[in-house]
Amino acid sequence: MKQFKTILRFELNNYFQNKVFLGITIFAVLLIAVLMFFPRFAADKESGGTENAQPAKSDLPIMYIISETEETEAIVQAFQEAFTDYNVTGAQNEDETRNKIISGEADCAFIIHSLTDYTYLVGNLTMYDTNTATADSVLQQLYRIHSLSAQGISHDDAQNILSVSPQSTVESLGKDHSRNFFYTYIMIFALYMMIIMYGQLVATSVATEKSSRAMELLITSAKPTAMMFGKITAACLAGFVQLIAVFGSAFLFYNMNRSYWADNAIVASIFDMPLSLLLYMVLFFILGFMIYACLYGAIGSTATKVEDINTLSMPLTLLFVAAFMVVIFSMSSGEVDNVLLKICSFIPFTSPMAMFTRIAMSTVPPYEIIISVVILAASVIGIGVLSAKIYRVGVLLYGTTPKISSIIKALKNS
Repeated sequence: MKQFKTILRFELNNYFQNKVFLGITIFAVLLIAVLMFFPRFAADKESGGTENAQPAKSDLPIMYIISETEETEAIVQAFQEAFTDYNVTGAQNEDETRNKIISGEADCAFIIHSLTDYTYLVGNLTMYDTNTATADSVLQQLYRIHSLSAQGISHDDAQNILSVSPQSTVESLGKDHSRNFFYTYIMIFALYMMIIMYGQLVATSVATEKSSRAMELLITSAKPTAMMFGKITAACLAGFVQLIAVFGSAFLFYNMNRSYWADNAIVASIFDMPLSLLLYMVLFFILGFMIYACLYGAIGSTATKVEDINTLSMPLTLLFVAAFMVVIFSMSSGEVDNVLLKICSFIPFTSPMAMFTRIAMSTVPPYEIIISVVILAASVIGIGVLSAKIYRVGVLLYGTTPKISSIIKALKNS
């Protein structure tokens, strides 16, 4: 235990004194600060001018309305109310309107042949242009009012009848996917990045010490298992501290600017995470990190030089990437309780992300969570013991990269 503490302390000092580690952490915190304070700066800048200033009509793009009907005034007024981001103006000459659109003086125009037929004139039609959909809605409303008025119903009564909207109340008896999606995605992505990045760091650290022959000196004064678990635990703690720094600062800066984000439902949902879900995140982060870090440490011990790490760790990395893709596709489809994700929830290599996703976006029976956690914890112990044995054998193997058969043979003889 003394050797483990010594190695843990040494590795943690290396992380916390590493300029790259500190630089990435500080940069991430500053970037989050800029993003979280941006609405405040924007509001302060706007308040430097006229209070609640609205863009002048002359500053808005021009939309012309050419009406061939007898309800020109009503049509223009309805379009002005619907297209508030345009300077909607009536026009008479179609050719002149076309020339203004071509020259760029006007943005677009509607030629209203009747309440059920129109032509839309626009310079460059973008894929995001929704003006025709808005115009359809406006003309449909006008047509219905006109039809009701023709039946003897007054204009005001017709408008009141058509403006009635049903009131609805949505009561979710389970989880709200739209509300939980964004912070679940962020947590899954953070878990993915931490395991991949720090797992590679563990493997690289072991391979570097082995290739520089420093391992031969270290192994004479410390047990290989203490060395491996000391490195893994230090990497886990460093990653956890980095997560706390990034997410903690984001939470702090958000609360400092909460009023400026009040109208953004997405950002509000991200920071409205239940405490229970955050605790699940910590649990699956630790267990998931330990299982992969043990394997990365074992892989690093079998490498003869640092350049071999990427090749040796490729199958493990691809396995984790596959688990990440399964989770992301399941989240995107909206079916997080599909058969594949349920199976992945009980496989140790995929359960850290799969089960966490199901807990965040679905209703999972407690016994399934317990079974998944027990399997994952038992796997961490089993893979940790196996990785320690591989580590003990691998650090003493030099020369060419050992084959799996030679490692198994060495394990049997050890």
